[in-house]
Amino acid sequence: MTPNAASAASGPSRRSFLASSAIATAAVAGGMPLLTACGGSESGSREGTTSGKAADKLLPTYVASKMADPDIPSKNGAAAGYTSKVDLAALTTSVPDKLGTGAPVKIMSPFWGTPPKPGCAYYKAVDEAAGTKVTWQNQNGMTYGQKLGAVLASTSLPDMVVVPSWELNNSKIGSAVAAKCMDLGPYLAGDKVKKYPNLAAIPSDAWRMGIFGGALRGIPMPTAPASFIVPYYRKDIFEKKGYSVPKSADEFLSWAKDATSARAKVYACGDISWIAGNIFGVAPNWNIDDDGKLRYSIERPEYLESLAWVRKLFDAGVVHPDDRARTGDAGQRFTAGQILVTTSDMSFWYVKAAEQAQANPEFQIDGMDFFGADGGNPTTYASAPANIWSMIRKGASKETVENALAAANFAAAPYGTKERMLVDYGVEGSHYTVKDGAPVKTDQGNGEVINAWSMLAAPAPYLAHPDLPDVARAQVEWQQRMGAFMKKTSIYGMTIIEPARYANLSSQLEQLQIDYVRGNKKMSDVQAFIANWKSSGGDKLRDWYKELIDKNGSGN
Repeated sequence: MTPNAASAASGPSRRSFLASSAIATAAVAGGMPLLTACGGSESGSREGTTSGKAADKLLPTYVASKMADPDIPSKNGAAAGYTSKVDLAALTTSVPDKLGTGAPVKIMSPFWGTPPKPGCAYYKAVDEAAGTKVTWQNQNGMTYGQKLGAVLASTSLPDMVVVPSWELNNSKIGSAVAAKCMDLGPYLAGDKVKKYPNLAAIPSDAWRMGIFGGALRGIPMPTAPASFIVPYYRKDIFEKKGYSVPKSADEFLSWAKDATSARAKVYACGDISWIAGNIFGVAPNWNIDDDGKLRYSIERPEYLESLAWVRKLFDAGVVHPDDRARTGDAGQRFTAGQILVTTSDMSFWYVKAAEQAQANPEFQIDGMDFFGADGGNPTTYASAPANIWSMIRKGASKETVENALAAANFAAAPYGTKERMLVDYGVEGSHYTVKDGAPVKTDQGNGEVINAWSMLAAPAPYLAHPDLPDVARAQVEWQQRMGAFMKKTSIYGMTIIEPARYANLSSQLEQLQIDYVRGNKKMSDVQAFIANWKSSGGDKLRDWYKELIDKNGSGN
């Protein structure tokens, strides 16, 4: 079975990252940021966080799933991997009794692509199996933050809303979540969660990030800590041309110049800003450095070094002109051989391998290992344990809550179960057929079985592709290798809402970075921005974070 978005390092969510300046900052500065949050209490401030023993009291009891054992167990923060043939006749059942009563539940969720029609065969089949009656209010994932903000500001909310972490850089949304979404503790805290065994099998670290406003409000989509943006390369072309995979920043630039031929319309890479921080070892967001001082990502000298290196790539003419112009589809340029290196999330690996399996049998995609800028080991920083939540509106009836939880429990079914198969592939004969023992989606399946149910919740992170098991193995092994160099930041695993007065501190940073690496701004402009950031509130925000870390303890 194909993993859902969370299992694949948030497949659909990556495109939304481009709209967030804070995410873009951390992409250049070293990986996924931890922007989410809310702490405090129901009656007090919604700023801050809840962690440590206070958080532990709010969490569901963890009960590991006893379903299919992975072929490649999790290691170094990687997802678990399944590479064996799936015996579709031997799938187990994780939801033996329908937990839903058929009461209607309206769910608003981001959606990438064209949503299927309401009442389609896929939606009917999952509703029937789960005992639910879901009305999907699917919204364009690229502009979801605008819709989410408007809905949370209104007096009429759907029964359930999906809240991605990258939308919480807007502190108003974070505060609204705490004000408008229900405390799920009475239904899920402690042993109460055992009514929903698939939710109980979600790791505690992921649940901990679902604490907003001092209460457990978010049902998490867990993420493997080693879920990094991947530098992909065309292994087939590298082998054909005799290229060696670069192992330092200088080697990459030298190789890129050699591999680029503007006349042949072949360029070494697209815009690979997203991995520069990992190469230069820039800690994302806030972190207490080795000297004991608390710094934000852009204050570190390695941040400027990473930007300068990306600028060198643009200046050398090795970046495709469409990537410079930020137009078109870099993925298509990659498969066409117009760029030999690109960056994307973990899901890209399988999507492109499957897409090209028939169209271009010689096509080979692989993940390039991160290297340290000087040729030594890289430094990677752990992704947040969860980055998407589904939440239930305050005031929902007990029946509505229980049906929403029944839907989430069904969506969180682990690999190797009938429920996971149905969520990921739909109904055999209609949405998929079986070829050589592996499920293959039909045109109807490709049109209906896409990101909806998989956004409600997810099991512990895993990677599995029955039709391309070698891809699953390569993905997991890449995560394990990169995870061996992984560190946690001082706010790892915390859900934090910053005070609203600091909401616009970094609002212009994304565009400045885009302009600088393309040669339209100077390094002095970046340095001036950092100085202004500090004097305009950054230093005071540092004091706020220092107090928060002193009170709650460090995440690392």
